[in-house]
Amino acid sequence: MRIMYLKEKQRDYFGTALSIEELDANPLRQFIKWYEVALETEPFEPNAVALATSTNQGETKVRFVLIKAIDEKGFLFFTNYSSIKGKHLEENPKASFACYWPTLYRQICVSGTCEKTSYELSLRYFQTRPFLSQIAAYTSPQSQPIPTDRTYMETLFDQNRAKYASLTVPMPDNWGGYRLIPEKIEFWQGRENRFHDRFLYSKEASGQWKIERLAP
Repeated sequence: MRIMYLKEKQRDYFGTALSIEELDANPLRQFIKWYEVALETEPFEPNAVALATSTNQGETKVRFVLIKAIDEKGFLFFTNYSSIKGKHLEENPKASFACYWPTLYRQICVSGTCEKTSYELSLRYFQTRPFLSQIAAYTSPQSQPIPTDRTYMETLFDQNRAKYASLTVPMPDNWGGYRLIPEKIEFWQGRENRFHDRFLYSKEASGQWKIERLAP
């Protein structure tokens, strides 16, 4: 196959300048500041991030997940522990994610270590999900091979929806949350002529955050 260069809708980046003086000393608080702006400007799911995981042998996978909460330790997302991401994180808890907000010309890249959240926190979140989303999580053996006809899963979904119509949907035993505890967080602000502003927070042994400007 001959090389094919992808056509682009080229545009420049007209983001506002980013300086170290305006950054919060804590990158989690800085993330929240940028996220609150993205909530007002991004048309669809600003909490969507591309999460990358790998096995100890270097087999990698990236997929989009939704960050559902941030606490003083890190970023929380929820999934089926038997999924591919769950199996990767069981073997190798190191992970990273990136989010991109095109209307603001901003992206944030985070890397660190994942840990499971407590059962109580996972259950509390599960019970806030809409009823049909609970049924979907209860029904799906996420990432496992299933019959190619979608009818198979739809039948199971309908059976569980009827079964729990007037009952509390139980949280699956293999379902719950992860907390990505960051070790590095980069804030990227797109600027004209691809001459971007980039700042990297790195967690030091003392627990303090070091901030460095990176070349565009």
